[in-house]
Amino acid sequence: MKILLISSNITMSPYPLYPLGLSMIASALAGAGHEVRQFDFLQQNNSLDALVQEIMEFGPGLIGISVRNIDNVNFMNEQYYIDIVKDIVKRAKEVSVAKVILGGAGFSLVPELILKETGADYGIIGEGERLVIDFAAAAAAGIYPEGKLIGPEIRLTGAEIVSARYDEEMMKYYLHSGNIASVQTKRGCTQKCVYCSYPLLEGSSIRRRDPGMVVDDIELLRDSHKAKYIFFIDSVFNDAEGAYLDVIEEMRRRNVNIPWTGFFKPEGLNDEIIGLMKSTGLIAVEIGADAACDTTLKKLGKRFSFQDIVKCNDMFTRAGIATSHYFMFGGPGETRETVYEGIENVKGLEKSVSFIFMGIRILPNTLLAQIALREKLLSPDNGMLKPVYYISPLVDRKWLEDTLTEAFSNIRHCIFPPDAVDSSLRMLHKLGYSGTMWDLLIPRAKDKKRERRASGL
Repeated sequence: MKILLISSNITMSPYPLYPLGLSMIASALAGAGHEVRQFDFLQQNNSLDALVQEIMEFGPGLIGISVRNIDNVNFMNEQYYIDIVKDIVKRAKEVSVAKVILGGAGFSLVPELILKETGADYGIIGEGERLVIDFAAAAAAGIYPEGKLIGPEIRLTGAEIVSARYDEEMMKYYLHSGNIASVQTKRGCTQKCVYCSYPLLEGSSIRRRDPGMVVDDIELLRDSHKAKYIFFIDSVFNDAEGAYLDVIEEMRRRNVNIPWTGFFKPEGLNDEIIGLMKSTGLIAVEIGADAACDTTLKKLGKRFSFQDIVKCNDMFTRAGIATSHYFMFGGPGETRETVYEGIENVKGLEKSVSFIFMGIRILPNTLLAQIALREKLLSPDNGMLKPVYYISPLVDRKWLEDTLTEAFSNIRHCIFPPDAVDSSLRMLHKLGYSGTMWDLLIPRAKDKKRERRASGL
């Protein structure tokens, strides 16, 4: 059966990332004997005409659309993506009789509402590799389920998570746009952050892929696609179970050394572990600190303190690893006092970059949604398809925005709003620079002097 898979994602902030989930589904379907093509909406300049041409040339019997994100979770510059999915479904149905099926992380958060909003025929909830194979096999025989929503099923084991079928033309686009290639080492998250959907989507236990398969993926990207930079897209790379150390050991055993980065929590690390990771190419880290003082960290369900963040920052920077942090102001328990404390804490982080967000996007079925309902910041009938942001009722929104703007406006390495430097980074990628690029914002000695002069000190 001919199957066209479409990545509907159009976000490029802070940098474009290869649609790995789409290519994993493509791999599963191709392994089941189907003829699969992948179409990336971002790569095609968001062109519906290009999509129509692809459909008419290929003539698929089934069309799958990956919905990675509902919106950009940025209160300061909201972007809503479901209207784009709606347009894709509409145009696909105008030129093809093929059934249209939705999937992806974003879709699985609010499947009923997205299915109704877009007019697609079916939707797969949760991990799609096995479910889509069953659906396609039945569809090839002209058999379709009575219900419009399929799944979720029992989660895949690590061994069942297939390697991606990286599309050559799509990969060329993403490598040209920053030379960042995506790899997944595991699924699941054991953290208990009140706002996060990862445990809902991937489960609260770790399902590790075979380290050999992970490194096979890295070698394929390096040797066949000429990738020069790897991004491990795990929710948290340094999991408490130590799965990440097995990947590092396999990279060392096979002498694989390539620049790479990932998301880290400021726990469970030491100089020795960081040294081991650096020996395999670790060049930059993104630390999910999320809150900037102990009070708000605790309210977000974090198990670490701000001092742990400082220690982690110092270890990475001492090792010469470019370090960035993500902080959200306005979460549960935020007051004027914690805002001021958080600002000073963020400013005190040395030799690193901090991206500052205002408000927290409320996602369905999270503890934050329950908090918002309890505090009457969210109505019970709000399905949260359109972005809704939590900002503590103890702080005024306008005051918070003004305070954050004033605090960080003259500090190069404290970025507020968080997308303020996106255009500059994209320009550097066009000029041939590789990687995340935010490391260029890390202050040098001359930058600190300039900031002190700007602040009148």
